[in-house]
Amino acid sequence: MLTIRADLVEAMVSHARADHPDEACGIIAGPEGSDRPERFIAMVNAERSPTFYRFDSGEQLKVWRALDAADEAPIVIYHSHTATEAYPSRTDISYASEPDAHYVLVSTRDPETHELRSYRIVDGVVTEEPVTVVDQY
Repeated sequence: MLTIRADLVEAMVSHARADHPDEACGIIAGPEGSDRPERFIAMVNAERSPTFYRFDSGEQLKVWRALDAADEAPIVIYHSHTATEAYPSRTDISYASEPDAHYVLVSTRDPETHELRSYRIVDGVVTEEPVTVVDQY
């Protein structure tokens, strides 16, 4: 189960809306060994595409090094889908390389509302998990 603060959900949704019609992507970092997302990090979709996302390799290296230096880990890895439901594509599944992360998808296909869902993706197996949004931890 993913427990996440409302302000972090709003940050993901705002980023997804701002980058629409291209997919947005980023992470939410938290203390290493925890399951607590705390620090929102919007990243650049190097593909600048409405159907695919990829972290810029230079930016990803910099972010992951900063995480290591701060004893943090990527607790949430998020991206948006602009025209489809919030479910991982085959490409999303093949690129999922952090077995402990929550993979959050935000669908912005409806301009009035958003759909947010979270998954664990391990060895190509997708398991949806409940999301609990709280005001504070």
